Amino acid sequence: MENSVYQSVKRPKDMCLKIMIYMCAAISILILVGIMGYVFARGFASINIEFLTTVPSTIRGTFGVIGNIVNTLYIIIITLLIAVPLGVGAAIYLNEYAKQGKIVKLIEFTTETLAGIPSIIFGLFGMIFFGQNLGFGYSILTGSLTLTIMILPLITRNTQEALKTVPDSYRQGALGIGATKWYMIRTILLPSALPGIITGVILAIGRIVGESAALLFTAGSGFLLPKFGEFGEGLIQKIMQPGGSLTIQLYLSMQKAEYGNAFGIATVLLIIVLLINVLTKYLSRKFDVNNRK
Repeated sequence: MENSVYQSVKRPKDMCLKIMIYMCAAISILILVGIMGYVFARGFASINIEFLTTVPSTIRGTFGVIGNIVNTLYIIIITLLIAVPLGVGAAIYLNEYAKQGKIVKLIEFTTETLAGIPSIIFGLFGMIFFGQNLGFGYSILTGSLTLTIMILPLITRNTQEALKTVPDSYRQGALGIGATKWYMIRTILLPSALPGIITGVILAIGRIVGESAALLFTAGSGFLLPKFGEFGEGLIQKIMQPGGSLTIQLYLSMQKAEYGNAFGIATVLLIIVLLINVLTKYLSRKFDVNNRK
């Protein structure tokens, strides 16, 4: 019984592989900590109340990013309002309604190819099609529509994979007791796949927050806050105005050799990305049906 599966056998090759795995993990952590530590060390000195609550002004001699933060929120909200229904709907159709064959494989291949196109090409397309042909110009709407095309593959593929993880017995059981297909999708499949869908959406938010090349060509670099107006019409009008995100302002600050401001913006961006990752973990666990009691 020396080779029994119940006995732990230590092999030199296994130990070497285990050491290599831990070394790779340690190197990855060190790189992450090094980058974040360097950015935080140089960026925290520039962050204060004025930095977070004002806009750049030559007359007042101030520099702030509140306008860019608001623009980033505009872009995130508008992009998700368009992309999430389209992406989730496309995934439901491809996974639940479409007959598996060459057409579905072609669509999936096209989606994966679309995900690999450089963002600057999306920016060029968005500037010509949405900005010039449709007449939206440099605006938050043009940037949001461009980013919608960019993140659609991410949301669609994540939703597809989440739906595939739902056991077929759920589908067969629901249809067997007389439920319609849409009722089964709405009440059983989507709740079961919700953690994966949420993960895809929040990863898409992370890409929106970190995007710069496409927005530079489409959304412009405006940093002014929206004017509310008597009936709040300024909030709607802001959509058709130029609006630079945090990444655009970071690029402009680096271009002007304003490194202190640039590292301050980078610190804000890293904090946002960290919060997105924490939110992803929390929501995935909260909506995971397997963890519910």
